[in-house]
Amino acid sequence: VEVKIEVVIPEKERSKEEMSPNGKASPLIYKVNGTARHYHLEEHPIASNPYHNPKDVVEASVCHVKDLENGQMREVDLGCGKALLIKESGEFHAVGHKCPHYGAPLVKGVLSKGRVRCPWHGACFNIGTGDIEDFPGLDSLPRFQVKIEKEKVYIRASKQALQTQRRTKMMAKCISLSNYNLSSTNVLIIGAGAAGLVCAETLRQEGFSDRIVMCTMDRHLPYDRPKLSKSMDSHPEQIALRPKEFFCTYDIEVLTEMQVAAVDIKSKIAVFKDGFKMEYNKLLIATGNTPKALSCKGKEMENVFNIRTPEDANRVVKLATSKNVVIVGASFLGMEAAAYLAERAHSVSLVELEEVPFKKFFGERVGRAVMKMFENNRVKFYMQTEVSELREQEGKLKEVVLKSGKVLRADVCVVGVGAVPATGFLKQSGINIDSKGFIVVNKMMQTNIPGVFAAGDAVTFPLALRNNKKVNVPHWQMAHMHGRIAALNMLAHGMEISTVPYLWTAMFGKSIRYAGHGEGFDDVVIQGDLDELKFVAFYTKSDEVVAVASMNYDPIVSKVAEVLAAGRTIRKRDVDAVVFLSFRTGDMSWLTGKGS
Repeated sequence: VEVKIEVVIPEKERSKEEMSPNGKASPLIYKVNGTARHYHLEEHPIASNPYHNPKDVVEASVCHVKDLENGQMREVDLGCGKALLIKESGEFHAVGHKCPHYGAPLVKGVLSKGRVRCPWHGACFNIGTGDIEDFPGLDSLPRFQVKIEKEKVYIRASKQALQTQRRTKMMAKCISLSNYNLSSTNVLIIGAGAAGLVCAETLRQEGFSDRIVMCTMDRHLPYDRPKLSKSMDSHPEQIALRPKEFFCTYDIEVLTEMQVAAVDIKSKIAVFKDGFKMEYNKLLIATGNTPKALSCKGKEMENVFNIRTPEDANRVVKLATSKNVVIVGASFLGMEAAAYLAERAHSVSLVELEEVPFKKFFGERVGRAVMKMFENNRVKFYMQTEVSELREQEGKLKEVVLKSGKVLRADVCVVGVGAVPATGFLKQSGINIDSKGFIVVNKMMQTNIPGVFAAGDAVTFPLALRNNKKVNVPHWQMAHMHGRIAALNMLAHGMEISTVPYLWTAMFGKSIRYAGHGEGFDDVVIQGDLDELKFVAFYTKSDEVVAVASMNYDPIVSKVAEVLAAGRTIRKRDVDAVVFLSFRTGDMSWLTGKGS
């Protein structure tokens, strides 16, 4: 049975550009807030009962109404799983209790103005709907029914949702593939990292039902790239962001091992390295960056790695076990790899041009504390020097020669000396590229070319936190948000980016959390004990706090991120006068403007 629905749209709305090629609209289109939206009929089934299987439902009394004050959260047990009960503005809400990203307990996070922020990596969820509002991660929280009877609070929940603790947003499917040939798509996404995947998912979540094609030089479907240096023996299927079935279900096509060589913006055609051409209507460029290589003799020798793929990371672990490892560059990748390999290798040596690791990012005092932690775990540093030569024996790496004259035994060398934006193929395209190779975009992730968007590590964009200064933030959380903003503006939502950068690094079982953008900081105010690796560092520029980092002080970074996201300013005098007392008492109400 074929059901056709005709939606009559006012003439002035109908004249606006539809997200469909060659002027052909999808079978079902309607307008919401002036935006074209395309829905599959299966997307919104009518159901009076949200729990279709009564056997899958549990209902339990979890507390008295007076047990929670406004602004409080409590983890409650329903017998077959837990939920997070929240009271805000006199109303109770119940959602999943674990962050879908890495499973952080949200009860230890930060509740602020209708959303809860993860204490580990900063993802934010709406307490009323469970929807994810800031990243990292792809899934939302399950939302559970709450009712009040005789002063008692009851939660009614699906057993399955209690067990999975995650919810994938409802998505449309492609219903117009027959309108396309293989060399034509409505949306083309170059790059299959976080930005590209979130863009594709957001389009489907918003009801877009035309063709979406992602292409990547990688041989794998999108995966959790930060784990390449944090968990180096992870296999591709273990770190996949979505299973293969997901892409099939929602008609998101992924072309692997496909490299775009040029973009013709006038004809709206992407030309691939093998000569294949694809026509597009909207384009997202999310190509990320390319690791820098060493410039010394022997740089192309066997057993010298830039960790770019799961295979690279796996190979390094295998070759490094009980062997001598030299890591060049105290970057995030270099330091994380050194920490991971320290327990497996016979020796780990780290070569760095600067005096202290992370000096420009975390400051000298924090950098020295981190360096001491590494030295206590058998990592040997060779600072303020560079590699002059890589020597081989029987075709394999044997020694790393430093400009200082020191010769290091080496069976494996990992290079982590930074990266450059992967935008060389755009030089003749007409797309605005700055002097460093970054794609310049506005707050809506739009380039200077209509219909062409860019996101992720390869762009500079106006950061609201720093008075709209154009910055590059090459971190996982920001790539997610870029992809979402780009997708919404492909659909003409007029959404501007305003998120607070949030990142983390993990070494020897400890994590440093960081929020804000500290580039150009002129002072660091530290509270806590650096020697004990329990501290918080506030990075200031003039009188204003522009970033914060912490170790073993959760959820202070998430708390500050919420303050900055609300547009509030933290002054240096606030840190000096109040922070230490706040840590002693656990009271951080001064940060939200409450209390004295």
